[in-house]
Amino acid sequence: MLYSYFVEKSIRESFDHVNDHRWDEAVKALALHVHHRVSGAHALGDERRDKEAMRRWFERLGRVLPNLHLTVIHIWVKGWPWHTTVFAQWDGTATLLNGDASYVNRGLHVFTLRWGRVYALEEFYDSQAAARGLAAQAAAGLEEAVAEPIVG
Repeated sequence: MLYSYFVEKSIRESFDHVNDHRWDEAVKALALHVHHRVSGAHALGDERRDKEAMRRWFERLGRVLPNLHLTVIHIWVKGWPWHTTVFAQWDGTATLLNGDASYVNRGLHVFTLRWGRVYALEEFYDSQAAARGLAAQAAAGLEEAVAEPIVG
C-alpha cells in the first residue's frame, strides 16, 4: 500500500534525524500534545505530554549519549491515515565517555499517528542497560546522565 510506504519512509527519516541530532526535524511530525513514555528509572525515563518536553528530551539524549546510533531493523505499519500504528524495531550502539564501545540496546518503538502526526510514542528497550550506560557516563563526569527525568 502506498500510504504504508510513505509512513515507513517518514519513520526511517525520524531515526536519521535523531542520529544526526537534528532536533527541529525530529519534533516536526509530533502533535502539540504528544504522549511519550520511556520505561525505567533513569535520566531518559518517565513520560512527557507535549512537544516542548519532547524537544528537551531529545536534546538531553544528544548530550548524555552523544554518539548513540540507532539502526532500524524493521518497520511495520498498520491502519489508515486517521489512525495508524507503527512498530519500529531497532538496535542502538554507542561508545561511552570511558572508552567502552560495548553499549548496545535493542528495542521497539510504538508510534500512534493521526493524519501524519505522531500523537503517542512508547519506547520498549532494556532499561537496565540504559541505566548502566547512563551511570557510566555520570562516572566519567557527565552529571546530567543521572539527572531527574524530563517530564512535562
